[in-house]
Amino acid sequence: MVPGTGAWEEDYTRRGILWSGVTHDLPELSFGSRVLELGCGNGKTLPVMIQRGWHVTAIDLSRKAVSLSRNVLKGSSAAEVMVADARSTPIKSNSFDAVFAIHVTGHMHEPDRQEIAREVTRTLKPGGILFFCDFSTGDLRYGKGHKTETSTFKRGTNIITHYFTRQEVIDLFSKLTPGSIALHQWPMRVRGKDLVRSEIKGVFFK
Repeated sequence: MVPGTGAWEEDYTRRGILWSGVTHDLPELSFGSRVLELGCGNGKTLPVMIQRGWHVTAIDLSRKAVSLSRNVLKGSSAAEVMVADARSTPIKSNSFDAVFAIHVTGHMHEPDRQEIAREVTRTLKPGGILFFCDFSTGDLRYGKGHKTETSTFKRGTNIITHYFTRQEVIDLFSKLTPGSIALHQWPMRVRGKDLVRSEIKGVFFK
């Protein structure tokens, strides 16, 4: 089982919508593109993906999260949302023009991250694109909590977070061709201190 699966289910059940706000920064893809979203959560990105005319398949391990995502669709058949494991999806090879792995790979230990990378490579069509985003080792929370493996920490619940370096992301998706691998940082004031949130965003091509 993925570390923290039960904790995610409990959190969604107790608090409902964990991720809110409007998503604006999705990349440009052709109308009708077949898209897979790994770890869709409560469906925050689904409305924008649908508005762009993409054919979306969204998966999450949490049944409650999938239920919340389906509520976002309000009966629309514009997207398929299912309970599934990103490490081993029930999806045919070479199925998608794009895969989104946004803050999902980092909630896995190293062997599971490798499995996700293999699965992403398998499900992408030739010429398909991976859009990756997860926290970097420069993030304000790096080193906080119980260390479970190198650059991986558990804080408060059973949910873990791994913090990546740029080279680590390139190595993880070594079967794909890297396009842009960029560090995205922004300031955050916490308890009177100026700190930094830090992500690595990557685009890879099959």
